[in-house]
Amino acid sequence: MLRFGTDGVRGVAQSELTEDFVATLAFVAAHELAFTDVVVGRDTRESGPTLVAALKGGLARAGVRVVDLGVAPTPVVAWVANALGAAAMVITASHNVFTDNGVKIFGNGATKLSDADQVRIEQRLARGEVCDARAGAESDVSQRADLIGRYGAHLVATVGTGALEGLSVVVDCAHGAFSDIAPRMLGDLGATVIAINDEPNGRNINDGCGATHVAPLCEAVRLHGADIGLAFDGDGDRVIAVDHRGVPISGDHMLALAAMDMADQKTLVNGAVAVTVMTNAGFHAAMRKAGIGVVTTPVGDRHVLAAMEEHGLVLGGEQSGHIIHRQFATTGDGLLAGALLAGLVVRCGRSLHELAAEAMTALPQALVNVSVRTSPDDPVAFFADEIGRIEEALGGVGRVLLRASGTEPLIRVMVEASTQDTADSLAHALAKTVQRQLGSL
Repeated sequence: MLRFGTDGVRGVAQSELTEDFVATLAFVAAHELAFTDVVVGRDTRESGPTLVAALKGGLARAGVRVVDLGVAPTPVVAWVANALGAAAMVITASHNVFTDNGVKIFGNGATKLSDADQVRIEQRLARGEVCDARAGAESDVSQRADLIGRYGAHLVATVGTGALEGLSVVVDCAHGAFSDIAPRMLGDLGATVIAINDEPNGRNINDGCGATHVAPLCEAVRLHGADIGLAFDGDGDRVIAVDHRGVPISGDHMLALAAMDMADQKTLVNGAVAVTVMTNAGFHAAMRKAGIGVVTTPVGDRHVLAAMEEHGLVLGGEQSGHIIHRQFATTGDGLLAGALLAGLVVRCGRSLHELAAEAMTALPQALVNVSVRTSPDDPVAFFADEIGRIEEALGGVGRVLLRASGTEPLIRVMVEASTQDTADSLAHALAKTVQRQLGSL
């Protein structure tokens, strides 16, 4: 049985993530969480329409009313659900390859599910309950254009009418759910927009492009002489920026810029920001210098949101580009975060390169993903001796992080060190050890 990972349930479409499983998951979640109305959307994978039909079938069996937005980014589906006071479900595997798909579930008001919610759903699924995917469902699609238009109006109101006037932006849509929406809405904010990777065919989502493959965006920014570049992932809940030189700006830098700007504007509620254990040590140093508090969580925007709720914070995010502006959204929104960053560049009248360099200095970091057959419950304990030797080699400068991916069969190895060469060599040494002991065939 598929289980909840870092963000929803994912698997190979049709063989692992079957239509009957999706229908049953929707049926069980609707019952367990008392859903009455659900906003549904999907990304551009070729398996999406079939799995959405199954999802709606399960919801119909549960007596739920459905509003189907068709192809729509996760943050847009969540925003619409929040505006309607409904729950939300999105058929997407985010940054994964097109052969994967998944289901992201938001509670009433488009909030992330708690651990307890997920456990209850998994326990009921484990009892073998099955819902026939062929049940069929009536859904309201007539509101789609109006509801997405309302999201666009919200974006303009948040960032500011004409806030991007005079700015040239290259946007990499990853052949994903933002392919139609993002270029148009950035234009509505006044930017001159060059869109790339905006022609989805069902199989090219995230294929060598988008937030996880920024080289095409870097090249396009340099080619067009643009002021800034923005790259989304397949479902649009994360963004990575590129400066005018074609150099990527990490999620850590973006979050640091947002935190400092909000502190200056007196809008950083409770004077702190929530981040994950992957966040660079340079970010923590910059926040200490700026007098901004930091709350650290496990990886996953669900954990970041939980910490934000617990501590009454309005800003949080991840190095991967999930940036959460909680006063405007219930989840990470790549377009919102990217537009606010672009607006900051215009307001300051300085390049993103200058602003990012001043905001923080990152400690050199190396990240290696290792494909594995299986993962131990506690990878850190399992490789404690190897980690100890690397920490000794670091000489007190830097750190080692080893964790299992919540979305793919991977162990992620991260090393921070005083130099990039040191970080690279130590990370690859540890990765080889992981590969030898747990690596896939």
